[in-house]
Amino acid sequence: MKVLLFNGSSRAKGCTFTALSKIAGVLNEQGIETEILQIGNKPVQDCIGCGGCAGKYKCVFSDDCINEWIEKAKCADGFVFGTPVYYAHPSGRILSAMDRMFYAGGKNFAQKPAAVIASARRAGTTASLDAISKHLGISQMPVISSTYWNMVHGNCPEEVEQDLEGMQTMTNLALNMAWILKCIEVGAKVGVTAPQTKKVVKTNFIR
Repeated sequence: MKVLLFNGSSRAKGCTFTALSKIAGVLNEQGIETEILQIGNKPVQDCIGCGGCAGKYKCVFSDDCINEWIEKAKCADGFVFGTPVYYAHPSGRILSAMDRMFYAGGKNFAQKPAAVIASARRAGTTASLDAISKHLGISQMPVISSTYWNMVHGNCPEEVEQDLEGMQTMTNLALNMAWILKCIEVGAKVGVTAPQTKKVVKTNFIR
């Protein structure tokens, strides 16, 4: 089993990475492989709704990490999406990345467990968690929760590590993720698999 952790911060070793590393460490202790994917500090193209990805399961823009991440998601069993908080909102970079990944390669994420986490100096965490969670809800993904909302606080990695409740929340999140993944694995062995999705009916009331 493998979990991909997406770091939506431009800082490779910052606060968001610190929280994701805590989750990854606990998952590793539970026998689950992990990989932290760093969005980096280079430009990330926003989705322009061109529809060029239809039936191809890859984005038409190929000059960044998105198609590589879509391909990696195909073999992953679970996901954690992490974002810093900017102006009480998620990183625009992680939102652009998720829009394109889910629009072009949504089938690689569908019905797999996932969690979102946010890192902030002080406020804006719940709004950020809510925004990113929308991608999970529309993709039939079991959402992994913890003993508090999935957030850490601090202005630098050292302060995040001092956020004992935040670190405990990350630990319990990882334990819940491991539990769900193992339950899915056991279920599959006895024939309990994800349900077949009913045909989507799109209702538009503007005529």
